[in-house]
Order: sequence, then C-alpha cells, then structure tokens
Amino acid sequence: MTNIPEYRTHQIEKSYEIAREKYSTFQVDTETVLKKLETIPVSLHCWQGDDVSGFEHSEASSSGGIQATGNYPGKARNADELRQDIEKALSLIPGKHRINLHAIYAETQGKKVERDALTAEHFSRWADWAKEQGLGVDFNPTCFAHPLADSGFTLSHSDRSIREFWIRHCIVCREIGAFFGKTLGKTCITNIWIPDGYKDLPIDRLAPRQRLKEALDEILSKPIDEKWNKDSIESKLFGIGSECYVVGSHEFYLGYAVQKQKILCLDMGHFHPTELVADKLSSILLYIPEVLLHISRGVRWDSDHVVIVNDDVSALMDEISRNNLFAQVHIGLDFFDASINRISAWVTGTRAVLRALLKSLLEPTNLLKEIESAGDYTSRLALLEETKNLPGSAVWDYYCLKKDVPVGINWLHEVKNYEKTILASRNK
Repeated sequence: MTNIPEYRTHQIEKSYEIAREKYSTFQVDTETVLKKLETIPVSLHCWQGDDVSGFEHSEASSSGGIQATGNYPGKARNADELRQDIEKALSLIPGKHRINLHAIYAETQGKKVERDALTAEHFSRWADWAKEQGLGVDFNPTCFAHPLADSGFTLSHSDRSIREFWIRHCIVCREIGAFFGKTLGKTCITNIWIPDGYKDLPIDRLAPRQRLKEALDEILSKPIDEKWNKDSIESKLFGIGSECYVVGSHEFYLGYAVQKQKILCLDMGHFHPTELVADKLSSILLYIPEVLLHISRGVRWDSDHVVIVNDDVSALMDEISRNNLFAQVHIGLDFFDASINRISAWVTGTRAVLRALLKSLLEPTNLLKEIESAGDYTSRLALLEETKNLPGSAVWDYYCLKKDVPVGINWLHEVKNYEKTILASRNK
C-alpha cells in the first residue's frame, strides 16, 4: 500500500538501525518497544466524521455543550459513508484499533425509534462491519440533542417522567454495549456523560446531584458480565449553557466511581485549562480499577480541537508508560473539527497520540528511576533533557513502514485523493 521506492525503504531501515543502536546505549530495546506499541489500541470516535449529527434526522439539534464549527465539504451523511470514511482513516494509521459509537448512530431503516427503545438490532450492521474489520467497539448513551434535553437537564431532571426516559435510555445502552462485547469477543466500555447544569448561579446544588446519584444507581442495578461490558462515567467542569454549575462534576463522579468501583472517564477538555490530567492518574488509580481517557485539545475552553503532540498529551503518555498502566487505562479520542477534512482530523489526531506514546515507550524509564531512587536529581534532569534529542522519528517511520501505512506526510496525499474521488460527490 505504501508504494515507497526501494531506495527510500533502505533509508528508513538504515536510519532505524542507527536509532536502535543509539537507544541501546540508554538501555532501551526498540524492538521490544514496537511490539508493545502494537498491543495498545486507540478508540476512534465516530462523531468526528459527521460533526456529531447522528442519523436520527429528527427535530433535534446539537445541544448540551456540543458544538462542531465549520462547514468543510464531504461529511458523512449515513452510516455506510461514515464506515467508509473510518476505514480510510484506519488504513492510514499504524496498528489495530477500536471504534467508539454514540447511540444516535443507530440504523433504524428510516423508522423513528425513541432512544429508550433502541436495541442491539439497530446496531447489527455496525457489529457485522466491526467483526469484518477486526475492531472492538465502545459505546455511549446520547443524552443531548433531543427535545427532552432542551431544559439542560437529563438524568438529574426534576421531572420524574423526563428523568425516567433518560434512565431507560442508559439502561438499553448498557445492553447494547454488552451485545457488542459478546458479538465481537472484545469488551465494550459504555460511557455515560450528561450535559446537566445551570447557565447562572443556582441556589440548590445538592438536589440535582442527589437525583443523578439515584438515577445512576437505577441504571447500573442490572448486573452485566464485565467480560462483555464495563461501565464508565464522565465528568465535566462546565459547558455551553452550564457555565456556573455542572451536576456531574469531577468530585461527584470521582466519589461515585470509588464507591461503586466503576471506570472514571477523564476528558482532557473537561477540566480547568491549567489542570493536567496526567497528574490525576497516579492518585485515582489507587482507588478505582480503571480509567478511560478521552484525549482532546482544549484551546482556552473545552473546544475539542484535533489532538496534536503537545505538552499535555506527552505528559499523559509519559505517566501511563512510566507506571505501566496500560492494563488500567483505556485510550480514546474525543474531538470534532468541521473546518478541515474530517478524515485528516482522525489521522492527524490518532497518529499524534501514537507518536507521543512511542516517544514515552522509548524513554529510558528504568534508568531514570534508578537515578531518582539514588537521589541523583542532577542526573535525572540532565538525562531527561538529553533524551529529547534521541531519534524517535526514525523509529516511528520504521513502525509505519512495517505496518504498511504511509510514512511521514504521505498519508495526506491519499486523503486528498479520497476527497476528490469520494467526498466531492457528496456535495452534488
């Protein structure tokens, strides 16, 4: 697939051998590192491909703090087009990964099906496709963009009938998650996030949180084999229309996750801009078994920009790698940019996460820990700085070559060609 000239392949392999020798002087075996990288999946979020629109085609609008800006041509209009686009993106990303679906991506054959009446049948084509592609699937209730969410409240709504609708929706989503897990033989993580909150200062902060706790208790009361489905809950600092108070705060969900021993989802855009999600892992994982990451890039607010290799992402990958948390931390993406080619957004973001992860895996962590344990902080700082000059890019290029995906920026040419031959026709 890569169509790399023989001389270029030779250059990549030669550069890798030089890099391999260089890393060995720091007690790092690049072959072991690449084998490890192969085993770490990233969960690609389907909603990047259609600007979080879904396929309900109802009167609902995107609400609850969800806002994809831009009108770049060629977005997916149905599930077949979305799957086609995801396949294209995956063909340009090294490794084997997962897909993350929201409930609004159900296929109902044109029939109106309320969210509390969704079943596995409405996701059977997704499951068949995922099996063909060898992918795992993660899942999410969609507690926004619906008339019963227009008040800004769902699971914590003061109206019992509205609250019960959303409870039923989350219950059926757990069952759909278990369906994906059983069908694919790969555990599904079903993550609950709600937009509930007030735009301005509330008087009663307690009652909505009491209602949310009771709703979650009811949703999670039915035992589901964790071999097939694991439950996750996601917090947020603020949202559009909930700037002053969010019911599902970090403190609320952290307490609930500890009490119920559930997965806590940490979205990088759901905290104060100066907070480091990386710094939270070593504390949180002392008290709960697993964490789900939604890797995003907030620019001044929870703007869900496409992920790049920046300090926040690098620090997060360092924390996971240094403490070997791969069995406890699930890596997922959550961004949506409608101002650029949507496939390029997936590829840019996913490859950025993998490059940051590779850089962390290539760090001489054992050597650094020995130095730190000896109290030699001078050498620790000096070595950390020196490792920044190690030839990690040569190892990345070699990994892409061996995984038969484009090396360097060559993937962009394939996206541009796909845009001309496939995406352009969607605007006619």
